[in-house]
Amino acid sequence: MRVMAQMAMVMNLDKCIGCHTCSVTCKQTWTNRSGMEYVWFNNVETRPGQGYPRTYEDQDRWEGGWELNRRGRLTLKAGNRLKNLLTIFSSPNMPSIQDYYEPWSYDYETLTNAPLQEHTPVARPRSLISGEDTAISWSANWDDSLAGAPELAPDDPVLRKVSDRIRLEFEQTFMFYLPRICEHCLNPSCAASCPSGAIYKRSEDGIVLVDQDRCRGWRKCVTGCPYKKVYFNHRTGKAEKCTFCFPRVEVGLPTVCAETCVGRLRYIGLVLYDADAVLGAASVQDEHRLLDAQRSVLLDPDDPQVIREAERAGIPHDWIEAAQRSPIWSLINRYQVALPLHPEYRTMPMVWYIPPLSPVVDAVADTGEDAEAGDNLFAAIDSLRIPVEYLAELFTAGDTAPVTDVLKRLAAMRSYMRDINLGREPDGTIPEAVGMTEEEVYDMYRLLALAKYEERYVIPPAHAEQAHDLEELATECSLDYEGGPGMGGWGPFGEGSGGATPIAVENFQALKQRQTANTFTDPGDRSRRVNLLNWDGKGRPEGLFPPRPGQDRGAPELMDGTDPDAETDPKP
Repeated sequence: MRVMAQMAMVMNLDKCIGCHTCSVTCKQTWTNRSGMEYVWFNNVETRPGQGYPRTYEDQDRWEGGWELNRRGRLTLKAGNRLKNLLTIFSSPNMPSIQDYYEPWSYDYETLTNAPLQEHTPVARPRSLISGEDTAISWSANWDDSLAGAPELAPDDPVLRKVSDRIRLEFEQTFMFYLPRICEHCLNPSCAASCPSGAIYKRSEDGIVLVDQDRCRGWRKCVTGCPYKKVYFNHRTGKAEKCTFCFPRVEVGLPTVCAETCVGRLRYIGLVLYDADAVLGAASVQDEHRLLDAQRSVLLDPDDPQVIREAERAGIPHDWIEAAQRSPIWSLINRYQVALPLHPEYRTMPMVWYIPPLSPVVDAVADTGEDAEAGDNLFAAIDSLRIPVEYLAELFTAGDTAPVTDVLKRLAAMRSYMRDINLGREPDGTIPEAVGMTEEEVYDMYRLLALAKYEERYVIPPAHAEQAHDLEELATECSLDYEGGPGMGGWGPFGEGSGGATPIAVENFQALKQRQTANTFTDPGDRSRRVNLLNWDGKGRPEGLFPPRPGQDRGAPELMDGTDPDAETDPKP
């Protein structure tokens, strides 16, 4: 047993309202810059739908992820090392800009500079890549709320795998939203596809990142990722991807998408896993056993043997305690209501989903029956095969049994808690029917419905002894802005925001404070600089001149040596 730590996320799809707040805030934080106009580290898809990029789940076309060869060994679906080397200058199995969308803006100058005229001027859409006039034909949210579904949804790769009945009746049955970020897999195919070894998985917390110094823009990672969550920056010629907001995670803060989610559907926590068991779990022959195999890789943080092995591996004690309090372990293995996205890709994804019960409830309500009664819900789950089969193709490689079990547990929780909230005597047979105790049902209800901020996000901060590994060796990150550290600049606010500062300095607000504060926030052993462009000429900022003999370095003074806090009369 080789114990390692992994940051993971669970999303409760029943709570997603499709508001795209997570996508917008992620865009403003990470990809709001030149070369990344089409990139969405976080996007929200409507299901059924083609997704983003369109039909990314069609691995017969894109050849992403892993597969078992004739000897039963894992190999990249896009080909072995020799094939990747021979095609290093050309990666044909890669989405084009049309499969994403050609980003655009509008010719606003036509509106602002137009002379007085009879007709209202029109701002035509213009491509942000070529600058030419363009016609808008696709976007990252083109399938929103089943827009154009009769024409577009039949091209959904998941929908093609299920029966003709679902293809004909899906528009009368269900719709739900699916937020997606990088899966930060235990067995990432993007890292295995990279010829230069630029993509790596951090041993400290399992976050998958791109080393911008080593990246040579081969784009094999784009092909290798089955979720198509690695993007190519056409300005810098480098690959970029979701970073799990590691500058925030390292200081105990949740990701931007989780922080701003209005539905409170995301859970973030630390899990412990057996690194030696990952290959065996990903190499299981039967795709329907991949879910159980992946669950078995995750270790019980309360097991004394696991604790001993974790301490021997150098995992800090407070990290072990965080893993014990983690909502991720509870949702995946204790309650068994969270499922991975497309386990058949064999990448061992670590962003899990609680499938939505809403389609089943809506179908029962449409019949005029009580949609909250346990018997009605259980019967509907068994008979309403349309959403279950579709969900199974998403989360369990087509096996409907685990999805049915999850939906029944969610239905049991809803029915059991309904009796309690209405003042009735709780029915203990409802939890028994799904293999749970009454205490477990109540605890699951509290976690899914009532959990507070600190219960949903159990994120241990990085340790001081890990600072060098987490910061100094990972400072060269191009996930920045034009003229920023990734492109030779100093920072988003000029020199005053820090010189050669690791990217793991808390967040945007901390950088802003550096420039606008009267005192320095860097460690004392760092070289100090003063941005004269931001100095208003009042007083003598610390560091502008060498300290005078006997002067306290931490007390700035005015140019004439007077007390800066003393009251003075204005001069005429």
